[in-house]
Amino acid sequence: MQHSDSELKEEKNITNKPAWLKKLSIVIPLYNEEENIEELHRRLTDVLPSLGLDYELIYVDDGSTDKTPLLLNTLSLSDPHVIVLILRRNFGQTAAFAAGFDLAQGDVIITMDGDLQNDPADIPKLLAHINDFDLVSGWRKERKDPYFSRRLPSMAANLLISRVTGVRLHDYGCSLKAYRREVIKSLRLYGEMHRFIPAVASWYGVSVTEVETTHHPRLRGKSKYGISRTVKVMLDLITVKFLQSFSTKPIQFFGPLGLGCGFIGFALSLYLTFRKLLFGESIGGRPLLLLSILLIIVGIQLIGMGLISEMLVRVYHESQRKPIYVIKEILGQKEK
Repeated sequence: MQHSDSELKEEKNITNKPAWLKKLSIVIPLYNEEENIEELHRRLTDVLPSLGLDYELIYVDDGSTDKTPLLLNTLSLSDPHVIVLILRRNFGQTAAFAAGFDLAQGDVIITMDGDLQNDPADIPKLLAHINDFDLVSGWRKERKDPYFSRRLPSMAANLLISRVTGVRLHDYGCSLKAYRREVIKSLRLYGEMHRFIPAVASWYGVSVTEVETTHHPRLRGKSKYGISRTVKVMLDLITVKFLQSFSTKPIQFFGPLGLGCGFIGFALSLYLTFRKLLFGESIGGRPLLLLSILLIIVGIQLIGMGLISEMLVRVYHESQRKPIYVIKEILGQKEK
């Protein structure tokens, strides 16, 4: 179930935090952010101790080539809350998030960028809703990025992703999000999939809300985002849509396409046969004959691909004993 921040009746305070929330994990991927690390850590430590929660700061260095690893090492020695993961090379933001998620021990896991554009002061605002929702996503309503190179493509992408996935958010690209532990631990991320976590998690029936957050302009360092990422986002969107709709029943995707191509090809070949037998027309050199044969072959291949996909899905689920459902809770179960 999805809600927007405007639909919530009143803002809650983190002082009324749920009893189950004991520890907080903050996961921050970094790539060549030496100019921002110290200020980022200062802002985080200004906010987190006041929450009254145990917390851990997980900085993930994604193969930086500047002084980022050295500065992170210094932070880990001076602050017992800091955990540093240094990846061997630049694997990308999704891989960096995944590494942090695997290590995180908090009941709630918060993600954010390391470029100082997300504001740590918004963390209490996210946590104020985590008792009622499984995932709280930030919404950079007043973005401070260039319009044509960043904001306009982002608006188009958010509209398209919301329409395709059915999970309507204003800002999929905002890294500032809060997840319940059980939500993020059940996901496996690939490619550029971190931005699609709300859509992927919707398959598990999680509840999602959006909260307006502050967005600052980048003052130091170089942005790692560009228009080239649009192509990757579009390809991953196709992947997400397929996984949402057909991950456990691929034959229902390939089957109709195969049957449609096969039927059209068979109808065309039947038409040509009719013309040949009744009117004696020569059909050997007609492009329509080649098209009908091609469509029949493509139809057979698509159906075969669907059957092979069905076998792969069953091998995947049965070999890992991975269920095709997710249980939220069990009530009334007697202790053994």
